Amino acid sequence: MTTNLPEGINSFLAGAGWGGSVIEPLPGDASFRRYFRIRASDGGRSAMLMDAPPPEEDTRPFLHVGQWLLANGLRAPEIYAEDGARGFVLMEDFGDTRMRDHLDIAPQDELAAYRTAIDALVVLHGLPAGPFEPYDMAVYQREVNLLPEWFCPAAGITVDAAGYTAAWDEALAPLLARQQPGVTVLRDYHAENIMLLPDGEQGLIDYQDALVGHPAYDLVSLLQDARRDVSPQLERAMLDHYAARIDAGPDFAADYARLGAQRNAKIVGIFARLWKRDGKPRYLAMIPRVWEAMERDLAHPALAPVAAWFDANIPAPIRERRGGGLG
Repeated sequence: MTTNLPEGINSFLAGAGWGGSVIEPLPGDASFRRYFRIRASDGGRSAMLMDAPPPEEDTRPFLHVGQWLLANGLRAPEIYAEDGARGFVLMEDFGDTRMRDHLDIAPQDELAAYRTAIDALVVLHGLPAGPFEPYDMAVYQREVNLLPEWFCPAAGITVDAAGYTAAWDEALAPLLARQQPGVTVLRDYHAENIMLLPDGEQGLIDYQDALVGHPAYDLVSLLQDARRDVSPQLERAMLDHYAARIDAGPDFAADYARLGAQRNAKIVGIFARLWKRDGKPRYLAMIPRVWEAMERDLAHPALAPVAAWFDANIPAPIRERRGGGLG
């Protein structure tokens, strides 16, 4: 298939030693990035090509984080060639078996798959944090404000924006000291971004936005998955599995709830934006799952200021519909 290919892809592949390969476009994600499977003309090898066109995308963070992960024994794809000016990265092909897809057809493997994913976080959290920017209050606030910026107008409601910011300041402030010196936070660590490899390992993808922050964040990302149902029983079992390997401290459950609410508020805003701005309505179907997890997080006493804001600003009919009936 050669239609709708990025300009310069053939010359890039030729220069990387993959000239004459078959180029197979793959389904995209929620960004401007596109992916192609590259099959060598001799049929004996394959690779993955990421097309991340500037200025919308920048390959440098992906390469920077991936290099650090590989250097520290984590299973990121090997990089074969790259051209930052054109946004091309040719890398190891992790195949098509996402953890989420495998568990859809083999639910009996769920416990083992999640244990392995938790074990990878244990390894990650045992390392000194990588050379990445901090996940500080400014970032937390910028992310949670996606909800009043995008979801609330889409739901037809006007809210107290200043009170929202103040509530999050109060709720999140206690955890800031506990995320020092911090761990590497991949930020999008969930069952659609974990690849099951032929050698039995799990491969990491979509880690270019890594920051240095709190160890609970990637646990939330995995166990309060926006794209896949994770039962409260499995969530609890995996948190216990993690706690048996790392002494997370007495405030970990509260911080997990704080970051759960923070992440879920962000995702509700992002999914509304993907619909309204980017014309991608399929994400609306995921909002009820995210909202349900956020309600559980808001029930924790550590989220009292934020819960009070939601009670005062998001009407009960919208909350009961777990997504405001968007779309």
